[in-house]
Amino acid sequence: MPSGVRGALVHRVSALPNGPLDVSWLPADALRLPLGRIRLYWEPASLAGWDVTAHLGLANAEVHLASWPAAPDDWPHLVRPTIHEVRGLCAALAVATAALDLSNRLAEVTATAEGRPSGCCVRSSRTNEEDTMTDDQRL
Repeated sequence: MPSGVRGALVHRVSALPNGPLDVSWLPADALRLPLGRIRLYWEPASLAGWDVTAHLGLANAEVHLASWPAAPDDWPHLVRPTIHEVRGLCAALAVATAALDLSNRLAEVTATAEGRPSGCCVRSSRTNEEDTMTDDQRL
């Protein structure tokens, strides 16, 4: 790896078993790994091959995702399935989070328009009457 970098930022992972990993160098002075992004770092292993590690950017931290000690020279093909699965999971979580955020905003707008206090939501009951529930009651 060139000097002045702390790894490679994964941009795209091919769905093909022998497909490529598209990466760019992550500068050593980068403040933190972006949310849901993966950083690969590799260095020569002590005996043969490469010691490869992957880190995942979370909201408040960067966590160790996986290690492949003494991986062979074709290590990108070895790590690709794991990186592909994690990127898919991160994408699914991002969609679910966006849907929940949109749902919460819609509930707040609806509550405000109907004159209910902000932070309440409507839920169905067995009597088919509208009930309101505050944030404290939801806990």
